[in-house]
Amino acid sequence: MSEKMAILVKLFHLIVVGQYYFSLYYDFNHVVIPHHEKHMIARPGFGGRSRYLTYWCLIVQASYFTLCVLNDVIGTNENYPKRPSKLRKLKDYIFATFAFPLAMNVAISFWSIYAIDRELILPKSFESFFPNWLNHVMHTNIVFFILLELLVSFRQYPAGKSGFIGLLVFNIFYVIWIHIIKFKTDRWVYPVLEVLNLPQRIGFILFIGIFGISFYFVGEYVNKRVWANELKSNKSSIHKHK
Repeated sequence: MSEKMAILVKLFHLIVVGQYYFSLYYDFNHVVIPHHEKHMIARPGFGGRSRYLTYWCLIVQASYFTLCVLNDVIGTNENYPKRPSKLRKLKDYIFATFAFPLAMNVAISFWSIYAIDRELILPKSFESFFPNWLNHVMHTNIVFFILLELLVSFRQYPAGKSGFIGLLVFNIFYVIWIHIIKFKTDRWVYPVLEVLNLPQRIGFILFIGIFGISFYFVGEYVNKRVWANELKSNKSSIHKHK
């Protein structure tokens, strides 16, 4: 990577981090659900914003790009470091296991349901307190930024099945979590689940789960294609130092 490109990548990481942290701040401090809209969601207050996969995803994106900034400052972005630091390994693991799959899953699932019937995912009445720019940060920008990151920053996917297992555990945890919310509040987090009967709901959850996990393999495949030469050279470098 040229020096100019390295500077642009660092600037990109800073801009993305700034956007995500400002969005988290704004959402937490300025997005207030009016009383007449509270019947649309699970019991206000229970679980907070952690009810929503979108919010989990935003935290993951902010955390990942924070690691990128830290790695830019105190780590290394070399393609072939002799001994990758723990920070570099953690950054690569978070990208592969959580950041890329969640961004793709959240964005595609959201906009697909939105195109069918937006009232099932983000009722039009929510526009009065949930600004459109924040919606795009949470459901659109996440894809553009994570794809750009895949193209400009070299990484190695976790060896073996550790990354896939990490994502699988996360998905199982979230399915359990939304059922706990249903048990506590007698209302599903997402309106789309309210209109489905039991078999349809099971099928929908299974489909979304498999759909989301599949992006781990999509990310790994695209990463191998984009960084094929670097991965081959890195593998040769590792063998030489053994």
